[in-house]
Amino acid sequence: MMAILARFTHQLARIAIVISSAGLVLMTLIIGWQVFARYVLNASPAWSESAALLLMLYYIMLAAAVGVYESFHLGLKILLDAVPIHIRTVLEVINNSLIIIFGMAMLVNGSRLAAFTADHIMPALNISRSFAYWPFAAAGLFISIFALERLILVINSKNSINPPKNTEAVKR
Repeated sequence: MMAILARFTHQLARIAIVISSAGLVLMTLIIGWQVFARYVLNASPAWSESAALLLMLYYIMLAAAVGVYESFHLGLKILLDAVPIHIRTVLEVINNSLIIIFGMAMLVNGSRLAAFTADHIMPALNISRSFAYWPFAAAGLFISIFALERLILVINSKNSINPPKNTEAVKR
């Protein structure tokens, strides 16, 4: 069961990184076009800034979710290293549980905001404002899934602060 979960989260993290990377490249191209159009053509496109900001929301939120998968999120490693292993495990369970709750709150509230603003149109892009809130919901879902995997690994691990990923399952 853990091997299936490890493969799933690995693929989910890869998809999120690919989307984040593509968003960053696309945003860079849009800003490059905006600068060229403003200073060379003397006609800056009205949509470029809004599109770049929207893409930034997507790639930042997805990259933050992958940070949970990779354990790049903030933590108190000094405190965890200073306490006995049984207390460390309890603290890790609490930490991952709080991350799951935070991710679920992002999912629920991001979805609510997207639904609430579905009828509002962003004038520069002529699309629903809800597109600006879906990244919060998606990142919340990903964060919850990744933290759940970490929680299961911590519970199943006896003496590791950052339990290793099941690399055998990920390679398959």
